[in-house]
Amino acid sequence: MLALALLKDPFYRPYWLALFTSQMGTWMQAAAQGWLVLLLTGSAERLGLVVALQFLPSLLLSLPAGVLADRYPKRALLLLTQGGMMLLALLMALLILTGLVDYAHVLLFAFLYGALNAMDLPVRQSFTVELAGRERYPGAIALNSFGFNLSRLLGPALAGLLIALFGVGVAYLANALSFLPLLLVLQRLPGGPAGEGGDGRFWRQAGEGVRFVLDHPLVRRVVGLVLFATLLGMNFQTLVPAYARLVLGMEAAGYGLLLSSVGMGALGAALVMAFTGRPKPVRLLLGVFLLALAHLGLFLPYPGLAPLFLALGGFGMISVLINANTLVQLAVPDRLRGRVMAVYSLVMLGTGPLGAYLTGLLFELLGGRLAALVLGGAVLMVGLYQLRPWPKEPSPPA
Repeated sequence: MLALALLKDPFYRPYWLALFTSQMGTWMQAAAQGWLVLLLTGSAERLGLVVALQFLPSLLLSLPAGVLADRYPKRALLLLTQGGMMLLALLMALLILTGLVDYAHVLLFAFLYGALNAMDLPVRQSFTVELAGRERYPGAIALNSFGFNLSRLLGPALAGLLIALFGVGVAYLANALSFLPLLLVLQRLPGGPAGEGGDGRFWRQAGEGVRFVLDHPLVRRVVGLVLFATLLGMNFQTLVPAYARLVLGMEAAGYGLLLSSVGMGALGAALVMAFTGRPKPVRLLLGVFLLALAHLGLFLPYPGLAPLFLALGGFGMISVLINANTLVQLAVPDRLRGRVMAVYSLVMLGTGPLGAYLTGLLFELLGGRLAALVLGGAVLMVGLYQLRPWPKEPSPPA
C-alpha cells in the first residue's frame, strides 16, 4: 500500500505526524468557535455569518495563492501561512481568557484566519505532491485524509471536554500550540524547487488554471459537482452547533459528540479510500447521496438517530472530497498544479460563505428540522442530475 510506504519515508512521516497534530488543534478551535458564538449571541444566523466570513477570503485569495505556489518554494510559503495562523489563535485565546472577547472579535478573527487558510490550502496540496511524488500521490491523499478525519473525530470531543472543564479559551490556546511541531518539521524539510518565478503576468498565469478546468471535461464535471455539494450539503460547522444547541438543547459535551459523529463517518470514508486504490466518479455520486440522506434524516423526529445520520454525512462528505481531489490532481500537469488546485480550492471553500449563511438563515426562518429537509432535498437533486454519463478518465499527464 502506498499509504504505508509513505509512513516509512524519513521526510514524509514527520511531516504527516506534525500535520496531524496541527489538524487536531484546528478542529478543537473550530468546535470552540461555534460554541463561543452561540454563547455570545444565541443566534444560528450570526453563527452562519461567522463561518461565512471565515470562508469569504477564498473568493479573493485562492487564485493568487495558486500562482504563488507555482512561482515560489512551497515550504517557505507554508512557514508564513502556518506561523500566521498560530499567532492569530494565540491572540484570540488571550482575548477569551482575559474576558475581553466580543462578537466583533470573533468576526475579525474568522476573516483573518480564513485569509491565511485560503493562501495555505492550494500551496499545501501542491506541496504534498512535491514531497510524496506523483506516483505515490493517491496514497498520500488517503493518508492525509485519514489523519485529517481522525483529528476531526478526536478534536471536537477533546474540545468539548476542555470547554466543559476550563472554558472556550483553552481550546484556542491548544490550537496555537499545535502549530509548533509542523513549523519545526517544515524548517528541516528540503526546500524544493523554486518554481517559475515572477514575470509580471500574474493574472494571465492565474487564468491558465481556470482555462484548464473549463477545457478539461472530467475536471470541469468534478469541480462543478464539488461546487453544489459543498454549497448545500457540507456546512457542518454551522449545521451541527445550531442543531445541537437550538434543536436538541445539548450542552458542550453533547455538541462535541455530534461533531465527532461527523468525524467518525469521515474517518471511515478515509479508511475505505486507503484500501480501494484509484478514485472513481461513481464514488463521488455515492458521497452526494449519503450527504442527502444525512440531512433528510435530521428532519425525522428521532433525535437519538442524529449521531448516525451525521456519521453518514461525514462519510459522504469525505467520499466526495477525496475522490474529487485525487481525480483533479492526477489529471493536471505539474507546471499548472498550484493554479488548478487554487481553482479547486476556490470552488470548495469559496462556496462556504453563502452555504454557511444559507444554512444559518434557514435554521432561523424554518427551524432546524425543516431546514435540514430543504437542504437534503436540494443535495438529492444534485445527485440525481449527476447520474448522466461521465467523461472518460484521460491518461495521466507527463
